[in-house]
Amino acid sequence: MRIGVAGTESSHVDQFVRLLNVEHRHGDARVVALAGGDTERNRALAAAAVDNGAGNAEDVPRLVGAPADLVGLVDAVLICTRDGRAHRAEAVPLIEAGLPVFVDKPLAGSAADAAAVVHAAKKHGVPLYEGSALRFVPAIAELAGDRPKAVHVTGPADPAGPSGGLYFYGVHLAEAALQLTGDADGFGPVDVRSGDGVVTALTTLGDTHATLTFTAAQGPFHATVVRSGGVDARELALPRDYLAPVLDRFMAVAAKGEPPSDAEAAAMVAPVALLDAITARLS
Repeated sequence: MRIGVAGTESSHVDQFVRLLNVEHRHGDARVVALAGGDTERNRALAAAAVDNGAGNAEDVPRLVGAPADLVGLVDAVLICTRDGRAHRAEAVPLIEAGLPVFVDKPLAGSAADAAAVVHAAKKHGVPLYEGSALRFVPAIAELAGDRPKAVHVTGPADPAGPSGGLYFYGVHLAEAALQLTGDADGFGPVDVRSGDGVVTALTTLGDTHATLTFTAAQGPFHATVVRSGGVDARELALPRDYLAPVLDRFMAVAAKGEPPSDAEAAAMVAPVALLDAITARLS
């Protein structure tokens, strides 16, 4: 599979290039093109993609301008632009061209845009995958079990951040909370308190009480789960290859060749819709 990347400023691209081009985690699949032009960043990524200098000149990824320029050069695209508000404009033309697309977190900067991306994938029968790597850290599996009575997820996310504000890192908390509650269908009324660099949102996910605490200061992600048998808490520490499970799932989705199911589509939009409800109460 020939893979293109749009939005190469993200550090996630370095890991994808390493996993695909250097460590060959998916056989012959590799990054062959980078959108964004002939920049210093793209030249560095292209050099890193060639087996740390051991490859052939023809293996160096091609540098192109806009994401749409990837059409005809690749079989699938990883969209890694940091600001989710750009994702709809980047993803939809690629989907319309028939290319399987992975969209790095968040899927979009609003639920309306997220729904539009999903709708395009379903309309054109194209594979689509998105997701926060936090859903796959070992601690999430350790906290798994019967549907909890309450969950509390906390971590860094700044409403004033330049890459889409709360959506940029806040989607990690939203997706982790949904994962811990079994991707509950919908959320209840949202109450928000903010001050001193902290935003706390209280809601329900299904019948589970959910609290999300976003801190402007950098710090670890953490989750607490309350069940009838007691309380369990874990730091949600990211392993070195934290994006490997995300890439594995996208490659499987792309190979399957099918658009998202209705349930998968709803799950993609849900965390962005929750962030919409939270940010609406901050204005």
